[in-house]
Amino acid sequence: MSKDYYSILGVNRTATKDEIKKAFRKLAHEYHPDKKGGDESKFKEVNEAYTILSDDTKRSQYDTFGSAEGAGSGFNPNDFGGFDFSGFSGGNGGVEFDLGDIFGDIFGGGRSRGKRGRDISMDLEIAFEDSVFGVERVILLNKTAACNVCQGNGARPGSKLDTCSTCNGKGSVQEVRRSIIGSFATTRTCEACHGTGKIPKEKCDSCHGRGVLKREQEIKVKIPAGIDNGEVIRLTGMGEAITGGSAGDLYIKIHVRKHTLFTKEGSNLFATIHIKLSDALLGTEYPLKTLDGEVKLKIPEGIAFGEILRLKNKGVPFSSGKRGDILVKIIIEMPKKLSKETRKLISEIRNQGI
Repeated sequence: MSKDYYSILGVNRTATKDEIKKAFRKLAHEYHPDKKGGDESKFKEVNEAYTILSDDTKRSQYDTFGSAEGAGSGFNPNDFGGFDFSGFSGGNGGVEFDLGDIFGDIFGGGRSRGKRGRDISMDLEIAFEDSVFGVERVILLNKTAACNVCQGNGARPGSKLDTCSTCNGKGSVQEVRRSIIGSFATTRTCEACHGTGKIPKEKCDSCHGRGVLKREQEIKVKIPAGIDNGEVIRLTGMGEAITGGSAGDLYIKIHVRKHTLFTKEGSNLFATIHIKLSDALLGTEYPLKTLDGEVKLKIPEGIAFGEILRLKNKGVPFSSGKRGDILVKIIIEMPKKLSKETRKLISEIRNQGI
């Protein structure tokens, strides 16, 4: 039976892409094996579910056939000409063996999966301005990475790499298995060369021929313009490296510091400013510090409380040469106390019907 990917992510079958993405981020952060209380098996399961449901084609196949591989991916006994396997189930004088092993080999189940290093998750705080315009940051991680002396091939610099005699340079070895319905060939990664097909004539003194070692590594992270607080950036192959396999991924959760004036919604920036009653009645120019520098915001006379003014093309970049706007909400501050002279002037204005 195929896995229920919707149940794994905790979403309905009608969930939108954004709902699926949000559920994945929450669970990936919760189960990541590098966190205290993390669960590597659940993390992999969540990642697998997201990989299928975030892809329109794979999701459609999964919804239709119950598998991302499409129809016919499951085992059907009728495909074997109606051969009756019931006598081989064991317990009734039959031969006892595991049908899953045999048919797993037929459909490629006997092939060993490529090894992969562990994923890494981390948090990164950035300024509000950097979340708007984007920025490139350099982070320093202490992790298992490709050896910087032998560049990951495990050989001492200047030493040759010989063809692996175990697999003859193929990186894998074949094994033949016999069963009642024939012989089947399975393939597994060569343990001598870890799948590379090469053996160092002289091992690297730094990593002792493993090709990887624990070291500090500088990683450049390009943070795109308009990124939101809580979004996760995935850097493929920047996780933990492993001998004879591919490196895991690096997941970076972005935390955006709050701005003293602006908040971000989509490609627009929002701000609230307070002006005096006299400025609302007569109009004025308000010095507004935008992310591009100070501008004079023209406030028309007679502006109403809560009215919103727009500064075009001063917001978040969202495409080549295009930006959102700044929307400014006007709050009119009413005086709490009036002097005798001020009260007299306002009375005169009231008498004029204003």
